[in-house]
Amino acid sequence: MIVFSLISPVFLSPTNLFNVLKQISLTGILAIGMTMVIITGGIDLSVGSIIALVTVLVAGNLEHGIFVAILIGLAAGVGIGILNGLGITYGKIQPFIMTLGTMSVASGLAFMYSGGLPISVTDKNFLQLGTGFIGKVPLPAVYFVILLVIAGIILRFTTFGRYIYSIGSNEEAARLSGVNVTKYKIAVYAISGLMAAISGIIFTAQMGIGTAVAGKGYELTAVAATVVGGASLFGGTGSMWTTFLGAAIIGSMSNIMNLNGVNPFIQTFLTGIIIIVAVLMKRNS
Repeated sequence: MIVFSLISPVFLSPTNLFNVLKQISLTGILAIGMTMVIITGGIDLSVGSIIALVTVLVAGNLEHGIFVAILIGLAAGVGIGILNGLGITYGKIQPFIMTLGTMSVASGLAFMYSGGLPISVTDKNFLQLGTGFIGKVPLPAVYFVILLVIAGIILRFTTFGRYIYSIGSNEEAARLSGVNVTKYKIAVYAISGLMAAISGIIFTAQMGIGTAVAGKGYELTAVAATVVGGASLFGGTGSMWTTFLGAAIIGSMSNIMNLNGVNPFIQTFLTGIIIIVAVLMKRNS
């Protein structure tokens, strides 16, 4: 933060900091679900494609009402999350392979539904969900903080939270201790799908469009935020607070590069480097 403020005096201005918080909201919400998945020792590569599917479903069904469109989007996200959990638990498919498969499934469904064409959104009440403010705070940032606090409480103070930590630390020991590993793994992937769906709804309201190419690369940023925040890809460690810090670090880096006119393609390159370095540091610590 000190270095960034020296590079650009604008960086620490309240307006820019709120802008950073808004920018990290979508991937931050994704990272909430990703953190839970990674704590269990899994990974979810389908979240970016779920965003794409949800954007076209929501945009295409707003004619039936905002509530119906949002409900359809949430159902799609949770449904794919449950499918991931079932494949991983009952099908004994590795999380990487299973979620890679559903990534293609969700992306294909998005293209099939939209015909590859963007779907415009003109409902002003719906658009307000993504572009409105509470005071000077953007609504997407408000959603992110609320979900972060709820997820943090669940991880820290509930039986569900303790069980997913135990599954990630030693799945067999958790099973022998009476934990229903299958149920909790399915629940974790359903939550990840739900967070992706919420991100997709916010994306649609922010951009005013549903498109099958939405969310591309978001899964990479969500994983990066989680591992930079200290979660181990081998499971058993991680927290919502540190995931927030990881998302803030990556978002701040992106913001300072934008302020200084750095080519946006370099940001993707640096995100990959950050993941590699973070995992190496975690393994050697």
